[in-house]
Amino acid sequence: MKLDTSNIIGIIPARYHSTRLEGKPLMKINGKPMIQHVYERANEVLTNLLVATDDQRIADCVKSFNGNCVITSKNHATGTNRCLEAFQKWNNSNCSIIINIQGDEPLLNTQHIYDIISCFEDSKTTIATLALKVKKNTLLKEGCVYLTKDINDFALYFSRFPIPFLRDVSKENWTNHHAYLQHIGIYGFKKKSLINFSNAENSSLENAEKLEQLRWLEKGEKIKVATTEFFSQPVDTKEDLKIVRDYFNKKEN
Repeated sequence: MKLDTSNIIGIIPARYHSTRLEGKPLMKINGKPMIQHVYERANEVLTNLLVATDDQRIADCVKSFNGNCVITSKNHATGTNRCLEAFQKWNNSNCSIIINIQGDEPLLNTQHIYDIISCFEDSKTTIATLALKVKKNTLLKEGCVYLTKDINDFALYFSRFPIPFLRDVSKENWTNHHAYLQHIGIYGFKKKSLINFSNAENSSLENAEKLEQLRWLEKGEKIKVATTEFFSQPVDTKEDLKIVRDYFNKKEN
């Protein structure tokens, strides 16, 4: 049974010319294009849902499975800016919360969306995101995005290096001595915050880590963090695509 999400819209930014895996939204997984898997999972929770793309091939694909789609500029530097343009073009004035759902997450868990929505029960939340609780005995990988948060579940910092650094502990044992959090790239925005975030200039920390959420923290603003134990495998490379395809094959068998 769906929650009443009439004031919430989910937007899935999807571009064709990905640097590491061109055309990935259209790549087939278990007989369906990746973007359809993401859309159908999100649609289990959200009534208002659309894809934001700069490519007609993706738009045609979305229309083929009766999804909603908005064509956006090819010049956006980030998915968040693409979401803002799509939201403004869609012009659903009833929606006060916008959820940015990555188009390369075919294993999206519906609980991820519920967790983001729950963050807005705190009136101080203007932007929310999600973090995976890393299990003990896990070897942390550089390149994945990690975060730390305060006692009120607001983010302190995001980094492509595992944080915090544990002095006097060998790296392979870090997860046995600290509860690490790995970032999952789904965001929720209040309408005004989406506009302000997208219009803000890039910050020095954002440019250093190549993580747009640091723009908000460096401005002194807050990002609420929900935590989950449900992993989602993003598809950035051919190796990632194989992992996801293997997962669906095992599920079918």
